[in-house]
Order: sequence, then C-alpha cells, then structure tokens
Amino acid sequence: MQATQGICLVFLTLAACRTAAGDREIRTVQPGAPGQASRLLTVEEAASLGHPTYSPADVRFMQGMIPHHAQALEMAALIPERSGHEGLHLLGRRIEISQRDEIAWMTRWLERRGETAPMVGAAHAHGLGEGALMPGMLSSEEMAALAAARGAEFDRLFLEGMIKHHQGALMMVAELFGSVGGGQETEIHRFAADVDADQDMEILRMREMLNRIP
Repeated sequence: MQATQGICLVFLTLAACRTAAGDREIRTVQPGAPGQASRLLTVEEAASLGHPTYSPADVRFMQGMIPHHAQALEMAALIPERSGHEGLHLLGRRIEISQRDEIAWMTRWLERRGETAPMVGAAHAHGLGEGALMPGMLSSEEMAALAAARGAEFDRLFLEGMIKHHQGALMMVAELFGSVGGGQETEIHRFAADVDADQDMEILRMREMLNRIP
C-alpha cells in the first residue's frame, strides 16, 4: 500500500512539474510603450500575434522622423560660428553623430521594405511645407531667428528650440505606440524606445544648461 502511495505521489509530482514547466513555456509578454508596464498575454492572444511585422504606423513614424532628425542636424550646424559655449559645442557634436547615424538606419529600414525614404537635402526642414512639419520642428521664421543670433542669445534660442524639438520626437514615439500595430516589430520597437530614452535625457541636460545662461 505504501509503495502504491509512493508511486502515486511521484506521478502527481512529475505531472505538476510538467504543468508548471508548460506554463512557463507558453507565457508571452508584450512590451509596453516607454514608461508603461508590459502585459502578459493569454495563449489565444499570443497565438493570434504570430510574428510581428511592420505596420503603416511604423512607416509614417520613420518617414516623419527622418526630416525631424535632419532639422536637428541643420540646427547643430549653426553652433560653431555663433556660440562660444563649450557645453553647447559638445551637445551639437553628439546630436550630429547620433542623428546622422539614425537617419542612415531609418533610410535603410524603409528601403529594405520597399517604402519611400524622404530625401534629405538643403531644404529638408521645410520640404513638406509649413503645415506639414513634424511635432516640435521649428518654422522658417524660427530657424531664421536662430541663424541671425549670436552669443548668449543664440545659446538661449538654440536650447529652447532643441528642447521643443526633442519634445516633438517624444510625441511622435507616443503616437507610434498608441497606433494600431505600431511599434510591434522588434527593430522599430527597440529604435523608438531608444529615441524616447535618449531624447528625454537630453531634454534634462539642456534645461540645466538653459538655466545657467544669463
């Protein structure tokens, strides 16, 4: 009798272990947008997802972020001849390196999927027309005022403009993750999350710099 009970106990224990292991294998976590919690999907929800692919929202995000980044490069290019602020020069070089690389990556992302990548040229900042500027982008008048400024006035206008510019990028990321199917593909989810984290951190740095300008 005891032997029979022992065999039953072992069987139940193994069954429980298999069930627990099975539960671990079928759990699927869907990452949330930056600042939001991830969500545990049911078996049915996970099965319906299949392999995440890119969506129209992803394409719109990339096509809008390229001219957005390009204007940041145009703004950073004004720094050397207009500012003596060492911190601003360092910021400008960081923006030039990071956003130029990201423009190249976004262009490749679009081209690999047969989508149109916006041209980046001398008129990139306003090529879509004033009414179609991406969130946070400076208008023609604001860019002209920035180009005309020198010294501390330039530093102030640049930081105010770039903070606004970065806040616009955060809005674009939020819109992407709030769209149907947006940001689910692995590559674009990682990229958008990095943009959100990096530009949020730079906003904090720029606000500190702005507070120290006379």
